[in-house]
Amino acid sequence: MTGAPHARPLALTNARLVDPESGYDGPGSVIVQDGLIAEVVQSPRIAATSHDLEVVDCQGALLAPGLIDIRIKTGEPGAETKETLKSAGRAAAAGGVTTMVVQPDTDPAIDDPAMVDFILRRARDTGLVHVYPAGAATKGLKGEEMAEIGLMHEAGARYITDADHSIVDSRVLRRVMSYARGFGAIVAHRPADPFLTRGAAATEGEFAGRYGIPSGPAVAERIMLERDLALAELTGACLIVDQVTTRDALDALSRAKLKSLPVFATCSINHLSFNELDIGDYRTFYKLNPPLRTEDDREALIEGLTDGLVDIIVSAHAPAPAEDKRLPYDEAAPGAVGLETLLPALLSLHHERGLPLADLLRAVTLAPANLLNLKAGRIAQGAPADLVLCDIDAPVVIDADALVSKSKNSPFDGRRLQGRVLRTLVEGRTVYGG
Repeated sequence: MTGAPHARPLALTNARLVDPESGYDGPGSVIVQDGLIAEVVQSPRIAATSHDLEVVDCQGALLAPGLIDIRIKTGEPGAETKETLKSAGRAAAAGGVTTMVVQPDTDPAIDDPAMVDFILRRARDTGLVHVYPAGAATKGLKGEEMAEIGLMHEAGARYITDADHSIVDSRVLRRVMSYARGFGAIVAHRPADPFLTRGAAATEGEFAGRYGIPSGPAVAERIMLERDLALAELTGACLIVDQVTTRDALDALSRAKLKSLPVFATCSINHLSFNELDIGDYRTFYKLNPPLRTEDDREALIEGLTDGLVDIIVSAHAPAPAEDKRLPYDEAAPGAVGLETLLPALLSLHHERGLPLADLLRAVTLAPANLLNLKAGRIAQGAPADLVLCDIDAPVVIDADALVSKSKNSPFDGRRLQGRVLRTLVEGRTVYGG
């Protein structure tokens, strides 16, 4: 729980209701009571209402489940100048994100049940939205000794991962997967051969060569992914492919899914929105991990999203203060903030590419909810009243300096998008707008 539910029953009427679970996209109204969705009506108006019911006329705006972002970095503990759980929660609320899963690469790392409990307690004390930790796969994220996976899973870690650190030792990863499967825990792993990508700041190719940027070959992703998929098949573990970015990797993923392996893939909104040419004249806000790829890869990711190869979209929120970004390109910290730009950037795929709104929203609501066994992510009677109200046609020019996040490193800075969050509700409480 994030706090007391909305005191009075609330009716959100005259909305464009989009529910990824049922596939419904049309006029609708929702009644919220005691933190839950009490009633869903596929009509712009509710026939009869109680006198103590607070009524909000949505005026045709999109009403959808609150977004669930399963890959968030903060600086807490250890680097609170980048981001705290509180500032990340405020940024999430402003972006329509009602649930976020924070990565374990903090200082100290989230590699034991005490640290999992610390994050959960801090989130309850400071967060506006639901916050869950991911637990480290190996102690100290060093890829050598398995962490206390079972105890962290029981303590509330939603999945197990070493975040940006690839586990090179196949024996260690096999043990992690086997142990996780025994506890019903999910393992996420970044597919990147670190021997091929060490020191790389861009994708190897004509662009990186022309600009003299240290680079690594895109095939490093497929090489590591092929191994990960083989280990998933061997152990039977549920695997999240952490941020697929290349066409070749999607081909490997397709073969695994044809075998009905329990494998799910995420993709960042950044890799769906930009390609390596956006780096331009060494713009460090576009330095990401994994790095931006070719336009062909970006198109392949969009195709993968439409045909089901890509299951979940994440913001890959990775705050970095100005002093870590205002450096020569190869020395600048990788990463970008994304909690506040995830929804409008996602809507660009609807406005510009015609992708169905329900399908796009499924990748940031129902799909992660089902994978992580959350009750949210749908608009249905009895579901948590975690909702976002958004004017999907409202023009927005992203101003990085105006973002709520403590860090301002957004590649969307200055970009014109469509989609303004009007209101965010968590358990029926308005945490943004209203």
